[in-house]
Amino acid sequence: MPSSTLLSPPPWQPSNIIPQPRRWTVTEFDHLGSLGCFAGRRAFLLDGVILEQGPMEPPHADALEVLYELIRAAFGSGWRFRVQTPLHLDEFNNPMPDLAVVAGTPGYYGDHPVSAALVVEVADTTLQSDLTDKAERYATAGIADYWVLDLNAGVLHVFRNPQPLPAGLGATAYRTHDTLGPNDTVSPLAAPNATIRVSDLLP
Repeated sequence: MPSSTLLSPPPWQPSNIIPQPRRWTVTEFDHLGSLGCFAGRRAFLLDGVILEQGPMEPPHADALEVLYELIRAAFGSGWRFRVQTPLHLDEFNNPMPDLAVVAGTPGYYGDHPVSAALVVEVADTTLQSDLTDKAERYATAGIADYWVLDLNAGVLHVFRNPQPLPAGLGATAYRTHDTLGPNDTVSPLAAPNATIRVSDLLP
């Protein structure tokens, strides 16, 4: 047999195959979590990529505690207030938001929610991702009210009115993005009679 034949790749193994990243599904991500793969880690899934946040610093923890109490008081009964728990936006996204307000009563043990009336992220080291990558995912999932509490600048970013971008882009974005200072107030879309001062959200 000629030597050139030995050096040629077999027909079932093309020589131009390029390794591709593996996208994890929400089901696979949850299964890994059930196996303890993320124990002690703040892992979440974005576009099929498993990401990890750093340790939660005291200002973040304090702000989340205050946020939980104020949002719970604003919404009242008939709502679930989920802190850093799964939110299955689609097959490849489980962002584990800092706070998600979901219709229903505590103690309901069904599937993880796929939407929320309000999602809030507390940002100290994750601001850029919260304002861009996560904002796009939440908008695409139809989350009508998305807030980012920027601890470093002392402001609250309020995203609303998710709308598809021009045809061909295959993405959705929030048409409204307001930046509120400490002296401003905000009312959740799903609890319009409640008023929260931004300064009260800051630690």
